[in-house]
Amino acid sequence: MNKVLGGLEKGLIFVISAPAGTGKTTLVRMLQKEFDCIAESISYTTRKARKSEISGRDYHYISEEAFKRKVEDGEFLEHALVFGSYYGTSGKELEIQINAGKHVVLVIDTQGAMQLMQSLEAIFIFISPPNLDVLKERLTTRKSESVEAIEERLLWAKKEIACSGKYNYHIVNDRLETTYDVLRSIFIAEEHKNH
Repeated sequence: MNKVLGGLEKGLIFVISAPAGTGKTTLVRMLQKEFDCIAESISYTTRKARKSEISGRDYHYISEEAFKRKVEDGEFLEHALVFGSYYGTSGKELEIQINAGKHVVLVIDTQGAMQLMQSLEAIFIFISPPNLDVLKERLTTRKSESVEAIEERLLWAKKEIACSGKYNYHIVNDRLETTYDVLRSIFIAEEHKNH
């Protein structure tokens, strides 16, 4: 049977960037729920886990010392310092997944994405909020950060949104269902594209 998604021997790589609170994690989980051929690359980070986060599902939480060792050993495709914590993507884990026919989603910030644009064949997707007021409301509602941290994230979001033109696709997350339909369409179209 011809599948809508998951018919390739070697998977594709999708890089998704979005300001914190834009819904990127929710959207990726929706894709994974619908399609078993989609895997998320689990980044390594030195930041502490939030209450609802699970090591190995959300991130691989490691010490700064262990992270720097991985950098020295050349294990990361990209790495960046974001809000005082390090984040990195494992090249070896990515290879294993795409060789197994999985489409791998890297959810990373614009710093990491800009590094990868120079060295990785991937589809780059930027998701932005309708505007910064909506983003501020979303960040405030999730109650995981202080007012100062939210202000810092909003300033960073402006810089990230300024990079959106460098991506292959730019989706505005105004309504989650519509945004999901657009994102899903991109994945399907990219699999069926003549590469």
